[in-house]
Amino acid sequence: MADISITHTHDQSGGRYAARIDGVEAEAELTYRKAGPGRIIANHTYAPPAMRGTGVAKALVERLVADARAHGVKILPTCSYVAAQAEQNPAWSDVMLTH
Repeated sequence: MADISITHTHDQSGGRYAARIDGVEAEAELTYRKAGPGRIIANHTYAPPAMRGTGVAKALVERLVADARAHGVKILPTCSYVAAQAEQNPAWSDVMLTH
């Protein structure tokens, strides 16, 4: 797996995780919006062509899950990639909502 660095920014309405890989002039992202107390909607994940196959998108979801656990937040995955990762990782069921 590539050396991936992830940053997180957020405000009152939602947030964004951005990932970079040394030597790649591109940025991957995962965005979410808040959906009431203790809930967020993961609504978008994107990895540019130069980053595909590096594990960057999965790293973004793993960071989202870790942060959700740390802050007691539940995730509703409306993004198809996040939903697919949730299905493949049943250990995340403690933070993933199905509806």
